[in-house]
Amino acid sequence: MNQKQAKELVRSRLSDKRYEHTLNVKKMAVRLAKRYGVDEDKAALAALLHDSAKEISKDEMRELMRQYPQYAEGGEERPASVWHGICAAILARTQWGVEDEAILSAIACHTAGRAGMSKLDKVVYLADMTSKERDWPGVGKLRKLEMKDLDAAMLAALKQTNDFVLSQGKPLDPQSAAAYEDILAHQKKEC
Repeated sequence: MNQKQAKELVRSRLSDKRYEHTLNVKKMAVRLAKRYGVDEDKAALAALLHDSAKEISKDEMRELMRQYPQYAEGGEERPASVWHGICAAILARTQWGVEDEAILSAIACHTAGRAGMSKLDKVVYLADMTSKERDWPGVGKLRKLEMKDLDAAMLAALKQTNDFVLSQGKPLDPQSAAAYEDILAHQKKEC
């Protein structure tokens, strides 16, 4: 699948608002990819597909994860808010011909992160959080940080997300906590 095909596919699957978000994530992902030496085409394709399952029902997501348990990454046991990334990666792999594991990983972990994230994973995660239409308190600060230090930006972004989830009284995805601890440990080693 190329970018043109991905764009057409998501245009047919997403509301206008979600499609605009997707295009903004693609722009930010390409910008970050350039900054950190990540393959821009891979970043663009992962960004275009990252929310491709966002507007399907929870029942459809559940069915997809049950149909492909080998790709579900603990799916149903995890908070429903992360299912759309997992399902988008499953659809990309099983129905849309995406074979690149790096792209599939970036799609799957764009909401919660995971331990051992690649630069591409981080680029798509951050691009989703800081895309043009995002206006949550602190997003401007994160946009500046992500252009200076990828891992520092990831720590700030994961902390923001995790704090928000916990403040809502919702369960924290174990992968998200693992991503934070992993990046923190790597930064401590570098000091």
